[in-house]
Amino acid sequence: MATKIYIVYYSTYGHVEKLAHEILKGASSVEGVEAKLWQVPETLPEEVLGKLGAPPKSDVPVITASELPEADGFIFGFPTRYGMMAAQFKAFFDSTGGLWRTQQLAGKPAGIFFSTGSQGGGQETTALTAITQLVHHGMIFVPVGYTGGAGMFELEKVRGGSPYGAGTLAGDGSRQPSELELQLAFHQGQYFAGIAKKFKASA
Repeated sequence: MATKIYIVYYSTYGHVEKLAHEILKGASSVEGVEAKLWQVPETLPEEVLGKLGAPPKSDVPVITASELPEADGFIFGFPTRYGMMAAQFKAFFDSTGGLWRTQQLAGKPAGIFFSTGSQGGGQETTALTAITQLVHHGMIFVPVGYTGGAGMFELEKVRGGSPYGAGTLAGDGSRQPSELELQLAFHQGQYFAGIAKKFKASA
């Protein structure tokens, strides 16, 4: 039976979504793994999104908390808001109280990826503060570490990402994920899928 990985994300301007698609490619490249993209519900009204200049949402299906137990592992992605996950994703986690009560996600591996406005805008703290959500559910955090190769030590080019997971720097919104950032996203998907597959095999 295939190992099911859900890549669950929130994206306002599309930066996190681009990383999610690359993570999907990486996870899907592992034999015996079935990866799927989901986005969490938007909490802002259309009028506000319009004033923010946010593009329309893609056709990626919107997940509900009750669908999470179907997966064997998760990679969660979100933009930062003051060094922490965006409120939309926190609202989604807040809706998982029933799963927390029954610990239905306990023992399942989970990874994190993110987008920030600047280099000092939360490339580590966004992931670090998100780990509390995983801990209360009993999920097992799987960081990417420095398994991504030489690109993780690149100092000449601006890049997002950290040992916690793949990341991008959005700047004022006009900057798109770089090739280096997309490479780490692909690697994270592939690396995480291999770990999740081992977890399932040993269960």
